[in-house]
Amino acid sequence: MSGERLDRASFLATLPRRRIGAGALIRDEAGRVLLVEPTYRPDWLLPGGTVEADESPSTACRREVLEELGLDRPLGRLLVINSNRPDPPTDPYGSLQFGYDGGVLTEPEIAAIRLPADELRSYAFVEVDRIGDRLGPRSRPLVTAGLAALADGTLHELE
Repeated sequence: MSGERLDRASFLATLPRRRIGAGALIRDEAGRVLLVEPTYRPDWLLPGGTVEADESPSTACRREVLEELGLDRPLGRLLVINSNRPDPPTDPYGSLQFGYDGGVLTEPEIAAIRLPADELRSYAFVEVDRIGDRLGPRSRPLVTAGLAALADGTLHELE
């Protein structure tokens, strides 16, 4: 094979396969963070989900917020990028997560939230100093860095 060039498909098949996810850091008027309780895992999450092959992270995040909360709203700026390392054997490739400013919901918007029963059990607005009680170890840094990015106006990148 020395000297032969791989075709594009063969070359792409040799590259790592990381999952990509996107979440929205949504708050209420009291500054609490909106977390959702999935039916398929023990830890709570930000509203959001997997980026499909034909989507940008921001498009996926907006779609997921609509699917999970029933709210179609524009996203603010990118706050944080988190690179989760592989965790074999269940996660051999790791993931790349994008966190966006989901803004502040008003009381009527909160009242309009509708959850898909097959995917989410509940939601809660959680005090910032209590979010670590509900988030898993992979989600906690994304949310903490997102809050810091809101405060300092910068983009945070986690490794």
